[in-house]
Amino acid sequence: MCVDALIARMSHAREPLALGMLLQTSNTVRRPRMNQTSEHNWAGNYRYTAPIVHPSNVEQVQLLVAGATGVRALGSRHSFNAIADSAGTLVALDGLDDNIVIDSAALTVAVSAGTTYGTLAVELQRRGFALHNLASLPHISVAGAIATGTHGSGDRNGSLATAVSALEIVTGSGELLRVDRDSTPDFAGMVVALGALGIVTRVTLDIEPSFAVQQFVYENLPWSAVLQNFDAVTGSAYSVSLFTNWHGDTVDQAWVKSRDGDFSAGAAFFGGSAATAGRHPLPGISAINCTEQLGVAGAWSERLAHFRLALTPSNGDELQSEYHVPREHAVAAIEAMRALSLRITPLVLVSEIRSIAADDLWLSSTYGRAGVALHFTWKPEQAAVEALLPVIEAALAPFLVRPHWGKLFQADAAALAPVYPRFDDFRALADRFDPTGKFRNAFLERTVFGR
Repeated sequence: MCVDALIARMSHAREPLALGMLLQTSNTVRRPRMNQTSEHNWAGNYRYTAPIVHPSNVEQVQLLVAGATGVRALGSRHSFNAIADSAGTLVALDGLDDNIVIDSAALTVAVSAGTTYGTLAVELQRRGFALHNLASLPHISVAGAIATGTHGSGDRNGSLATAVSALEIVTGSGELLRVDRDSTPDFAGMVVALGALGIVTRVTLDIEPSFAVQQFVYENLPWSAVLQNFDAVTGSAYSVSLFTNWHGDTVDQAWVKSRDGDFSAGAAFFGGSAATAGRHPLPGISAINCTEQLGVAGAWSERLAHFRLALTPSNGDELQSEYHVPREHAVAAIEAMRALSLRITPLVLVSEIRSIAADDLWLSSTYGRAGVALHFTWKPEQAAVEALLPVIEAALAPFLVRPHWGKLFQADAAALAPVYPRFDDFRALADRFDPTGKFRNAFLERTVFGR
């Protein structure tokens, strides 16, 4: 049966049903919303080639997957490459109910995969709970961020995916499978999975009691002081971000997020001076879109991200790349990027340097090692940026670099396999979950499955 015919037979049932029962439902149906023409990603630099379907419940997702020859999930469209595209159909999860369920005894929250972190954070804070961290943008979807290894900052803070304790996945047959941290073999390979195992429809996350955060910004930190004291800089508070355009002798800004007063704010920070007004990472841009600074205490949900949920975070069209190196190579990697400043600075809007704790998730950029992320927000000059990426990757190659899966990079599977100890294990896991390659696409063939 073709996908369109399956869509036409989808029922209104809201409770989970076995696939066999779904195929016997009545002809009283509601078609999921479908975009017949392709659409762009958030940044506008990539146009999806597949039609986009918006199911309103998990049963519709199951039917779509069962009837498709090629299918992928589409989250909040914050990837900058082709990772989410498909030669078949794209299933957008924005039509599923958020259905946020908190288990206060187990300290977990279950939520629909397409829910944004900002929406989840607001509800958790209202109920007196918190996540351990947030990414720069709260506008990203939970499942999409997890699948690509998206992270926040902090020496002791793992990526967002480290909070995952269970997943509900629609497999290639259309069955709904629940896997969890405690009882599922190879669960560590199923979290940062790039959509290669199936379509995640629901996620369970660890939570904790709510906490307060203060945010301080310092300007013009001498590079010499930062690099000589790098561990002390990033370890000085719960979360620290350094912003630079790689030109000159100073780091433009340091954003220091203090949890429950773990940072003693002063007029100076490693040679940098305290900002006297709110700052945007880009010079000359209003800080109105940014989360509150100047040490004003507020809930974690309103401070851990850099940008406010209620406002548009982007400065306009932009591109992004990000490269992760082991903690012990951070200073050398930063110096390598500074040596390329004549190439990088003309194309970059701003770069951010952050630290992330190690984890055991197979395709995580911090699998088995604490890491430092070198993030690049580029001007919308894609040809020039893509010409520069191999130069950057060659300079970082001696440091066992791993790119962020959802951003622009040039490395292929041959280059990536040696820096991920469980790479072959993940490919074998994907072969078992998806033997026909239903969830694969050109991006995954290039970066993961090319052998």
